[in-house]
Amino acid sequence: MGVIDRFWLGGKVAVVTGGSRGLGAAFARALAEAGADVAITARDPERSRHAVAELRDLGVRAMATDTDVTDSGQVTAMVARVTDELGPIDVLVNNAGISEGGAALDVTDEAWRKVLDVNLDGVWRCSRQVGAQMVARRTGSIVNVGSMSGMIVNRPRWQPAYLAAKAAVHQLTKALAAEWAPYGVRVNALAPGYFLTEQSPVDQPEYQPWCVDPAPMRRYGLPHELGPAAVFLASDASSFMTGSVVVIDGGYTLF
Repeated sequence: MGVIDRFWLGGKVAVVTGGSRGLGAAFARALAEAGADVAITARDPERSRHAVAELRDLGVRAMATDTDVTDSGQVTAMVARVTDELGPIDVLVNNAGISEGGAALDVTDEAWRKVLDVNLDGVWRCSRQVGAQMVARRTGSIVNVGSMSGMIVNRPRWQPAYLAAKAAVHQLTKALAAEWAPYGVRVNALAPGYFLTEQSPVDQPEYQPWCVDPAPMRRYGLPHELGPAAVFLASDASSFMTGSVVVIDGGYTLF
């Protein structure tokens, strides 16, 4: 197998949670460009239709499910439907996430629970459901989307729940990697820095001193720069890699 072939995902089925926009859409597109059939989960039917059409234009099979990752029943139904329509799941990208800002003394129990339920428990639910299938088949790759926020405290916006959840995702990645490695299932994580998306408008002037200037590369990332990393972790190109947290942040966390 040549070097390029190791990145090829033809014949594989991938699921990307939160895959209709932002980083999720970039992950889904990159996987499709590498030949994978792709299922996305999203809560906006119109966005989902548009995203699926773009993926199908790349020559792969694609579908969308309306799945709330905070609901175990919906996650179970999603896995069953994807398996029925596309086949057994080979790649899972746990990307769905939310962020709610607020100083620690102002964060309500409800707000805290909401962020943890999506960003951490959602990763757990999807990983456990898809992981059961992968362990049984003795093959598979899970890519969790953590964050450099699991390693630092972002400024100027306080967001303790988000930071705690992303740090936990990194450790959950390691726990699952250790447990499932004997079954041929690899689990790794990406820890993105500041990327420009609809949800993260880091191109606005007020964010320049906090999100751009401190990074050695002196810029924010673009979603298409992150997609290939997911392909690497999903493919045989990273076959001896599990339990790793790959930081892609323009050097932000170097200082």
